Formats: sequence, structure tokens, C-alpha cells
Amino acid sequence: QGRLVESGGGLVQPGGSLRLSCAASGFTFSNYAMNWYRQAPGKERELVAGITSNGGTNYADSGKGRFTISRDNAKRTVYLQMNSLKPEDTAVYYCYARFITIEYWGEGTLVTVSS
Repeated sequence: QGRLVESGGGLVQPGGSLRLSCAASGFTFSNYAMNWYRQAPGKERELVAGITSNGGTNYADSGKGRFTISRDNAKRTVYLQMNSLKPEDTAVYYCYARFITIEYWGEGTLVTVSS
């Protein structure tokens, strides 16, 4: 059974940076597309960024120019580098893996952007 464990969340001031990590186990990581989603209080979960098994990336408009998704297949880990953070980036950030019809979600890590 696949498992995803996020880390790296926390409290950061506006304008600051954080790097989230998502460690995968129990499946062939390199075959899977990986995504970061987030869910703010009272809002629906939304896609933040994605990276395909071949390394192609896509970003929601909210993170373009500020967020960078990357993956290290040898470490079975996907990252989300977040710069110039804003209060509206406050949310629980979730890691998601998908291969055809197989999908896994992590438990999430909380990011709070506040002064």
C-alpha cells in the first residue's frame, strides 16, 4: 500500500520562504505523476502544482513565479519550494500521487503565513 508523508510546513512571515517535502513509499515512485494541493479554511481543495513522471511541470496561477515543484526519484521525494509567501497561501498542503487509476493522498502539512 502506498504512503505519502509531507513535512516542512510551519509558521512563516509574509515574504518568507518554505520548502515542503513529500516522501513516498510502497509504490514505484518514478512512474507516478505527483501533485501538491492545498485547502484553506472554509475553501475547497485546489491544485497548486504538478510534475509528471517525465519531469514536466504545471502551476496554478496563484503560484506561478513564486512556487517551484521538483522531484528526486532516487530519494522518492517531491518538493515544493515556496517563495514570497502571502497570507492567502495559508492552508494545509497535501501531496498526491497518481498512476492511471491508482492514487494516494498524504495527510497534509499546515502552512501559516502571518506576521
